[in-house]
Amino acid sequence: MPTPFNLELSRRELLVSSAATVALAGAAGGARAADRGEESLNRSTEVSFEVNGEAKRLDLDNRTTLLDALREHLHLTGTKKGCDHGQCGACTVLVDGRRINSCLTLAVMHEGDKITTIEGLGQPGSLHPMQAAFVKYDGFQCGYCTPGQICSSVAVLEEIRADIPSHVTQDLNTPAAITSAEIRERMSGNICRCGAYSNILDAITEVAGVPA
Repeated sequence: MPTPFNLELSRRELLVSSAATVALAGAAGGARAADRGEESLNRSTEVSFEVNGEAKRLDLDNRTTLLDALREHLHLTGTKKGCDHGQCGACTVLVDGRRINSCLTLAVMHEGDKITTIEGLGQPGSLHPMQAAFVKYDGFQCGYCTPGQICSSVAVLEEIRADIPSHVTQDLNTPAAITSAEIRERMSGNICRCGAYSNILDAITEVAGVPA
């Protein structure tokens, strides 16, 4: 019959061996998880879309935002990275005619989409009417937010014409009207730290053909 001393040793050995087994199993499992995680992080996807009327095909890390794909891979730096949290609107682009914050969406989500950036709206000597109006009314100061402001402005007028209501639309049973209140509400997601809002409003209302 084992002595108390031998029993104590057996218990200690059991605890030590059990702890060692758990540690080894955890280390092995962690290594496998790390391998899977590294494999997942290294995966890329080929995505094809149309940007400013040109077909583009990119092999991108699955985590690449549309904003970074445009700026870093296609070198279309007109679209600006502001807050990178979807709060300032500087990265606004048009996807199939609708405005989105390109920092909040992954590039791989836009297979087959038609994307328009500020470069695709107009060029020097052949400006889009909204670009020309921003110049006429001095709708910018530092200019950093301007590409997003212009893209958003173009989409805002299309939203109203498509009878998409906003929070200030007074009567949902009648077509939405292009008013200063509607434009201000719909443009509220585009921040101008220089405070050129009144000039921006003048530019948009001129393009819309309504009084400011």
